[in-house]
Amino acid sequence: MSLVENLEKLSNACGVAGREGEVRSLMVNLLKPYADEVVLDRLENVIAIKKGSKDKPKVMFAAHMDEVGLMVKNITKDGFVKFAKMGGIDDRILLAQKVKVLTEKAALPGVVGSKPIHIQKEDERKKITHYDEMFLDIGAKDRDEAKAMDVKVGDPVAFDAQFVKLNDNVVMGKAFDNRAGCAVMVEVLKCLEQTDCTVYAVGTIQEELGLRGAATATFGVDPDVGIALDVTVAGDTPGVREFDTGVKMGKGPTLTVSDSGLITHPKVLRWLIDTAAENEINYQLETGLPGTTDAARMSLSRQGVPSGAISVPARYIHSPLGLVNLQDVENAAKLATRAVQKIQNRF
Repeated sequence: MSLVENLEKLSNACGVAGREGEVRSLMVNLLKPYADEVVLDRLENVIAIKKGSKDKPKVMFAAHMDEVGLMVKNITKDGFVKFAKMGGIDDRILLAQKVKVLTEKAALPGVVGSKPIHIQKEDERKKITHYDEMFLDIGAKDRDEAKAMDVKVGDPVAFDAQFVKLNDNVVMGKAFDNRAGCAVMVEVLKCLEQTDCTVYAVGTIQEELGLRGAATATFGVDPDVGIALDVTVAGDTPGVREFDTGVKMGKGPTLTVSDSGLITHPKVLRWLIDTAAENEINYQLETGLPGTTDAARMSLSRQGVPSGAISVPARYIHSPLGLVNLQDVENAAKLATRAVQKIQNRF
């Protein structure tokens, strides 16, 4: 399948942090044709291995499979579902969102509800409604009916949104953070017909809850160099200052110089910049964002792993729908592929 077809399948799949099963199965199927071996570790990170020479560097790519979402916290006597947030979600974007409660038997449609504006007092209308004042309405008349629908405490809840093309280059969909990175990683393995390096393409779990999967996977792989494939905040929308971020959609993938968890190793940054220049791939540099990627955890594994990140600029991450430019996605895959092919003796 093409890169955009893979992105669509991955975007439409549900994999709230800690419950990545659907995405995991999809990633195994997508990676298998291009790998010598695909294994799951004990935490069920997906590790696809493309073998090279034993005397050449081991390169690890990490793309997290999980998405931000919700989880069932309890059920009220009237049949409404109270929830916890899984990952960093702005409460202001939750109201009236269509969701799916993913029980063991079915995906139940529902909507995020709260007290209607018509009966709010004036001071209530002026304040932000916090998530603990909201609920999920799944149409149940009481707690017993909700339980009969197989809703249980701990069930994941995903935003219900579908992938769509807005024009030739721009697509909209759910969970581009980080299904865009997953699609890039599949494409890299696909394009690396043969390589002197041994490449580990790792779909990690629970990145949104503290980079957890990257920690265990990197320890097990013990690579010589690590690259996170992720998304970053596109700042080309109204209200975003150039100081906040100068990254724009359609201007190429972004290379992290530093963020809240990582200062990219100088050798890694030079390797990626040189690769982009040699292959005439447009790229952007980024520093100072408060977030971070799997590269932060990769860099601190064992005695340390020189690490960096290649990211796709995306609008509206950590919300029900985001936008990416397909040219940025393609160029991220091209840059990562060419970097492996031109690694030489840098590490």
